[in-house]
Amino acid sequence: MAFLTFLEGMRTPFLDRLMQFITYFGQEIIIIAVICALYWCVDKRFAYMLGFTYFTAGLLVQSLKITFRVPRPWVLDPQFKAVESAVPGATGYSFPSGHTQGATCLFFPLALKARRAWIKVFCVLAFMLIGFSRMYLGVHTPKDVIVSMLISITVSGINWHYQRFYLDGTQHVKMIAGVLAAISFAVAAYALVMKGRGTIDMKYAADCCKAAGAGLGFALGYYIERTRLKFSTRTGHFSSQAVKLIAGLLLALVIKEVFSLLSGASIIAKMAEYFVLVLWVLVLYPYLFSRLGRRQV
Repeated sequence: MAFLTFLEGMRTPFLDRLMQFITYFGQEIIIIAVICALYWCVDKRFAYMLGFTYFTAGLLVQSLKITFRVPRPWVLDPQFKAVESAVPGATGYSFPSGHTQGATCLFFPLALKARRAWIKVFCVLAFMLIGFSRMYLGVHTPKDVIVSMLISITVSGINWHYQRFYLDGTQHVKMIAGVLAAISFAVAAYALVMKGRGTIDMKYAADCCKAAGAGLGFALGYYIERTRLKFSTRTGHFSSQAVKLIAGLLLALVIKEVFSLLSGASIIAKMAEYFVLVLWVLVLYPYLFSRLGRRQV
């Protein structure tokens, strides 16, 4: 807390706005949008690697959150004040940091893939700065950020090292999808048991189950796409790729809103919502634009 108190003394209105802007790049919507752009339009193989990294690290981080149940800094020390604009977005338990996990799972693999040194440095600085922004805003402690970063770097490194195992060929697809699905079910069951015992509130269990729903969607989508769909990212000119990306993202937002209205706010409904959204990204939308492309030929 001493470091957060030190940063609190350095705050200015300009730095508050700047750090709020920087922290935005660790949000779920940005990570998913980048994965969608790569998966639909540019490099499906690398997008898969990002997806495996992001979703597996997310399952681990969410499980750790409800296991350790560390309160936010302003709860640990009532005298400490976070930046007011950052508090509404700081849901769930504090340890480990979800924003830092998302940012590291995006930018560290990009650093590994980049060939130019300045791009590598930029990517490393990006996730480190996003992690720092979480501390500056007062919504996470250094322990929250550092542990999340180490988890994400480790998961990224493992996925990078073994990418040929799950991305080249289809002989292991069924097993890998099954393992990811089993882990996702286990995380959801763990959260529901914790809630049933009264250990955690519904909102904390819901965050964990959303990650599990996304993991299940990724497992099924990965299996279907790798064994049956096998779509191509190529659709012609840059303009058609841009239209494809924008249409896919807008339709995903529509699906999310409609699903939320129809299914309500229960834990299982939220889990199903994220399952459908990830399935839309991996299979349903690629199937639609693949069929449309064949008709136009």
